[in-house]
Amino acid sequence: MTTPVPNLDRLSSEPVSADRTFGSPLRLDTKTPGIHPDLHKVLILDGNTRSALAATRSLGRKGVHVVVADETKRTLAGSSRYCRETFAYPPSGSRPQAFISAIREECARRRIGVLFPMAEISTAILLRHREALPESAIPFVEAGTFDLISDKWQLVELANRLGVLTPKTHFVRNHGSLKGIYPQLEFPVVLKPYRSRIYSEGRWIPASVKYAGSVRELDETVARFEFFKTQPFLVQEYISGRAHGVFALYDNGRPIAWFAHRRLRERPPSGGVGVLSESVDCNPAALRMARNLLDHVGWHGVAMVEFKVTREGTPYLMEVNGRFWGSLQLAIDAGVDFPWLLYQLATGRSLDEVNGYARGVRSRWLLGDLASLFRTLSGRRACFRSSAPRKAQSVLQFLNLIDRRTRYDVNRWDDLRPFLFELSHCLGH
Repeated sequence: MTTPVPNLDRLSSEPVSADRTFGSPLRLDTKTPGIHPDLHKVLILDGNTRSALAATRSLGRKGVHVVVADETKRTLAGSSRYCRETFAYPPSGSRPQAFISAIREECARRRIGVLFPMAEISTAILLRHREALPESAIPFVEAGTFDLISDKWQLVELANRLGVLTPKTHFVRNHGSLKGIYPQLEFPVVLKPYRSRIYSEGRWIPASVKYAGSVRELDETVARFEFFKTQPFLVQEYISGRAHGVFALYDNGRPIAWFAHRRLRERPPSGGVGVLSESVDCNPAALRMARNLLDHVGWHGVAMVEFKVTREGTPYLMEVNGRFWGSLQLAIDAGVDFPWLLYQLATGRSLDEVNGYARGVRSRWLLGDLASLFRTLSGRRACFRSSAPRKAQSVLQFLNLIDRRTRYDVNRWDDLRPFLFELSHCLGH
């Protein structure tokens, strides 16, 4: 068994707090219309993410006073009618100490009771600096466990020990050792950074999955991207199948709620962010493996365990995200309101009973779907290039704008401003 790589992205030498206490109850402004007087204020970070928008709508509809923040004051979630306050903070990736200081000051000034980070960097930083925010609940697992589950290298090794199926994996410590695995590869292959965001030399490097259809393309890809050239990474066999997400809410090692969806279309089409997803029954084997992993580490809070399921129905573990996910709105629409349940857990309230969820509910990210269509039509990567009939089919699927099973996760008539914000931002770029 390969020894796990050392944790290369420690933020600083400051101690990590494993405190799970949620702080003392706060009094809220009871004069604000539409705000429930007995509910704590919630600060939702990373306001330009779709998950932030879904959480803002979920909690705002329940009467929670929602504050949205990001590196810009104007944000996707901040445009929602359910957002009450907004502010901007310093970049969490390049100025983590300033970011923490700003969050601490704003939480004290605005009397924030609960913190929901949405992105990996903000979540990692907050969990490592919990002691700086003693009066605000951060209902997530401790930093060490979050790092373990986010590190794909360590995750694969843990999965192998627990009997969780993973694609055939080669661990590459550096660019120089890559040639030694060439004879063992069957193309196409998947190149995975060991983390989605890598902290190196005082800054966070955004990293992403890449694909290669030949030795030459593999070598060129590794040489082109810093997160492969200078960091450990994984080379995995390409699993042909449909993405199947298993989602969970845990209370200190005890599962509270489950949900599952399958991705019908992704961006990029070869595999990535879901742009059209559908609620489905949990694949029994995937559910068993997801629970095995999360139970083993004593999970707390929300998690997404992603699998690829082959035509034969065999699930292979892809990754685990220890935070909210992009298609969060689908789970809410289907009947599992993860933000509200997590809020109840954070504040010590009785949790609403979850009696299953509706199957066959679909959620579509319209502008993401448009970007996916463009990638399909452009056919840039030879090993995943689409045929003319496949391109025509993709166009027809995209033009199916009226489907009673489908709801749109951003553009909604009762809260239209986020879509207008997203559209204007897209046109601006």
